[in-house]
Amino acid sequence: MRNKSLAGRANNRAERPRKVAIYIRVSTTHQIDKDSLPMQRKDLIAYCELILGIEDYEIFEDAGYSGKNTDRPAFQEMMQKIRAGSFSHLLVWKIDRISRNLLDFAEMYEELQSLRVTFVSKNEQFDTSNAMGEAMLKIILVFAELERNMTSERVTATMISRANQGLWNGGRIPYGYSYDAETSAFSIIQDEADVCQLMKTDYFEHKSIIHTARLLNDKKIPTRSGALWSPTAVWKILSSPFYAGVYRYNHYKGTENRTLNPEEEWVLVPDHHPAIFTLEEHEKLCDILDANKRTANLPGQKHRAKNVYVFSGILYCGKCGNKLVSTPGRLQADNFRTTTYSCPKKRKTHECDNPSVNDLIVGEFVINYILNMLNAKSSFSSINSPAELEERLLYGGSFKDVQHISEDGLNEFYNLLSRYGSDSSYVFAVKHPRKKKAAVNPEVEALRKDKEKQERALKRLQDLYLYSERAMTEKDFIIQKNEISSRIQDINTRLGMVTHDANSTLSDEDFVRQASHLLITKKLIGRDYIYYKALAQTVSPDVLKIYMETILDSVYVIDGRVSSIVFRNGLTHTFIYQK
Repeated sequence: MRNKSLAGRANNRAERPRKVAIYIRVSTTHQIDKDSLPMQRKDLIAYCELILGIEDYEIFEDAGYSGKNTDRPAFQEMMQKIRAGSFSHLLVWKIDRISRNLLDFAEMYEELQSLRVTFVSKNEQFDTSNAMGEAMLKIILVFAELERNMTSERVTATMISRANQGLWNGGRIPYGYSYDAETSAFSIIQDEADVCQLMKTDYFEHKSIIHTARLLNDKKIPTRSGALWSPTAVWKILSSPFYAGVYRYNHYKGTENRTLNPEEEWVLVPDHHPAIFTLEEHEKLCDILDANKRTANLPGQKHRAKNVYVFSGILYCGKCGNKLVSTPGRLQADNFRTTTYSCPKKRKTHECDNPSVNDLIVGEFVINYILNMLNAKSSFSSINSPAELEERLLYGGSFKDVQHISEDGLNEFYNLLSRYGSDSSYVFAVKHPRKKKAAVNPEVEALRKDKEKQERALKRLQDLYLYSERAMTEKDFIIQKNEISSRIQDINTRLGMVTHDANSTLSDEDFVRQASHLLITKKLIGRDYIYYKALAQTVSPDVLKIYMETILDSVYVIDGRVSSIVFRNGLTHTFIYQK
């Protein structure tokens, strides 16, 4: 059996055609506009044909992307095709075009080896089809990583040296202060300093940063950016030694996912600038903050929740429009923990009276509405009017209080199903348009047609840039792509979508395909009803969250009920409840 397996793999390798993936990357827009991309492309094509003797190739270009990691669209597309067995070689200008990070490159190279794909670097004049080339590759990578780390260490050492001398290393000027770059000196802004004093006094009295934030908002005192005060913003001021005249540097390690450095590595410069609080007041504030368990999860960075909140980021207040904040609910007897979503404006001020809602209510409504949409599609031949479609969409106990669906949204979906008919199927098969059609607001219909037109234009532009024999410059491609994307973003905004990124929206076909995926894999298609709690207990919350984010743009809630759903294809369904 083993010999047969090895023989099969040998045959697959022999049968695989020789085809080269050419990867090109430049880091800056300056390089894009100059000669770097055309030069790399020309030289690598020549190397592919003349040195490797392979005329079949495909070019992947990432213009304006850094090499610090591999999170680049063209690179990811190329790796997907390599995994599918489309290429025998990967050719680059220099190895740092792939990544400047040793771990990233080592991981990719190990994968290439397992896929029996030869890596070739034109500039270093080696390929990994022989032992010497492989050894040279590893040596070069080690020194490239060493150089990067040494550069980082030199920069860090310089910044720490400046801090020890009391020199400001840049960053956001703290609230309550202004900075004169010529004299390198901080001075107090009295109006803002008075607000800091108000924070201190209120916190000493109530020992609650939520109370202090709400007090500032009730008094109509905005932050420097004009926003409402959050508990985190208050915490940062009350806990910072800067307000006691102490300049602290090297407190955290890194700029992303920051962690505290050991205290002996901190740089502390006392009497660095005028103080708003005394040292005694600062120490007392820190003692209370440390004792207050509510601040235990605020180490100067975003809270890292242990729980995954499925509807976080897509659930909105239907009264004031704010994105709802998620907090864990009580643990139930069966070990299921609900999630509570509440309006931040109600929490920070009393200007919004929209009550909180939990994920069982929202989830049950949303997942069954999606199920009803897909079931209606699979049996559309028996639906002869928008009224009949509405009856199918509102089937189930979750919708017992819903009287109607907004006419425009309902009719849009009816027309969508009329255009793409494929009964007993959960993917679209484009056929001749059916004669059934419902009236839709002319402006909305025109916007959706324009959206489809722009999406087709964007797809044609990408195909022209990637595959046309008539070369299009990177500059022209980027300019035209940005123009079309801007038009799509404007249409999305006018359609009421929160997501404006043209790359994050879905066509009608992709919307139904994505919506069907989870339900098909979990064998839930065709059911009359889905209990969200049971689904959430059997499906990973990460999978559920990705599913919801893939097909839902936003969900609005009023008085504990779903008031409207905006889908990623621009379709909006608003629900009118019985009074």
